[in-house]
Amino acid sequence: MNIQKNIINIKNALSNSCKLIVVTKTKPIEVLENVYATSERAFGENRVQELVEKYEKLPKDIQWHLIGHLQSNKVKYIAPFISCIHSVESMNLLEEINKQALKNNRIIECLLQIYIAKEETKFGLSETEALEILNSEKINLLKNIKIIGLMGMATNTNDISIVKNEFSRLKTFFDSFHSIKKENIEIKELSMGMSNDYALASDLGSTMVRVGSAIFT
Repeated sequence: MNIQKNIINIKNALSNSCKLIVVTKTKPIEVLENVYATSERAFGENRVQELVEKYEKLPKDIQWHLIGHLQSNKVKYIAPFISCIHSVESMNLLEEINKQALKNNRIIECLLQIYIAKEETKFGLSETEALEILNSEKINLLKNIKIIGLMGMATNTNDISIVKNEFSRLKTFFDSFHSIKKENIEIKELSMGMSNDYALASDLGSTMVRVGSAIFT
C-alpha cells in the first residue's frame, strides 16, 4: 500500500476545482495517521460512531465530512465538530442539524443528497423534493445551517454510460440551483464520484470526490 503515491495519482486526475475527500471507513487509526502525514485534511466517514471515535483520536485540524446515511438521533454526537454533512435528505433532518448546531454555537454546512441511481438501496431526495426544501418558508428559519450544494451516488455498475448519464443529470440540476439565493443557501459544491468513477465525475463538474479503496490499495 503506497498511500502517498495513490493520492498523488488521484489528484492528478482531478480538475483544479475538485477536492479530494479521503474516505476513512473501516481504516485503523495508524493507517489514517499515514494519510494525515501526506497533508490531506478532508476525511469522510459513513458511520457516526466510527466518526466520533476517530475524531477523538486524530488531530483536530482534520475537516470531517459525514458521507453516509444520517439518523436524526445521531446528529448531536457530531454537531460539535463536523465540517460538512453530505447526506441530508429531509427537512426534518435539516431542522435537527440546525437545533444541534445552535446548541454548539455553530453553523453547519450541508449538502442535499439527490437520488440519481437505479438502485433501491440508495437514499436521497427527488429533484422536486429538493426544490421544495430550498424554496420553502421553513428553510428561512434555520439560521445555524448552510446548504452549500448537492451530493449524489451513481448506480453501482460497470456500464460507464449509465454513470455518465446520472452524473450529467445531477450537474444540470446543480447548475439550475445557482439562482436560489438565501442567507443560508449558497449552492457551490457538487459531491459526486467515488473510487471507480472519480475521474469521470471530475470531468463532468464535481467539486468533491469521495475516494477510499483507490487510496488504500
